[in-house]
Amino acid sequence: MSYLRSTLFYVGYILATIIWGGLSVLTAWILPFRTRFTFIIGYWTRFSLWWLKVTCGVRYQVEGLENLPDKPGLVFARHESTWETLFLQTLFAPQATLIKRELLLIPFFGWAFALLKPIAIDRKNPRGALKKLISDGRSRLDDDIWVVLFPEGTRMPADRLGRFQAGGAALAIAADAPITVIGHNAGQYWPAHEFLKKPGTIKVRIAEPIYPEGRDSKHLTSAAREVMFELVAPINSQLTHQD
Repeated sequence: MSYLRSTLFYVGYILATIIWGGLSVLTAWILPFRTRFTFIIGYWTRFSLWWLKVTCGVRYQVEGLENLPDKPGLVFARHESTWETLFLQTLFAPQATLIKRELLLIPFFGWAFALLKPIAIDRKNPRGALKKLISDGRSRLDDDIWVVLFPEGTRMPADRLGRFQAGGAALAIAADAPITVIGHNAGQYWPAHEFLKKPGTIKVRIAEPIYPEGRDSKHLTSAAREVMFELVAPINSQLTHQD
């Protein structure tokens, strides 16, 4: 039954991506940016999360919505699966996501994503990637667009908290913008690189914003990582600080 449910999910998910991605590429470019974001991302992600609930029984519960700042800033999110990349698009809109530029080459998905002003970096050029993150990130924040990134840099096992990269903190300092840390346990229900989904309720926890307040990027990064641990540890007792 788990195989059948997961297969049904992927059939609907892939078809929706192809249909909506193709439609977006053909028509969304003529829309203003905020309307374009809702058209391309809003409807597709909400359908995907709804279809995941219907087929695989994966739901979610959010704690700490009152902590979201009034003005867009940076979002440091835990990265365990594909689920949070969908969910965060519904919570922070419009947003610019820090991504590796190769993602824009994916047919339909990447083509549509390119219309949403992501911050696409070349990971093989760390110095250039940092400059682009700060330059493009400040521009997005000036336009009241959230900047969302995964500070661990890659998907992590549910029981491990990886080292945080300092680029996000450098942007927060340069733009004097708050950092909102988001923790969750999505990897327990949508494990990375696994086909099967597990029914249950994903718990999402949102911390109070962290402001630069004169800290350097090293100390700000460390503070954000400690907050992430405090968010995730209660919903995953096996989590460790291992780098």
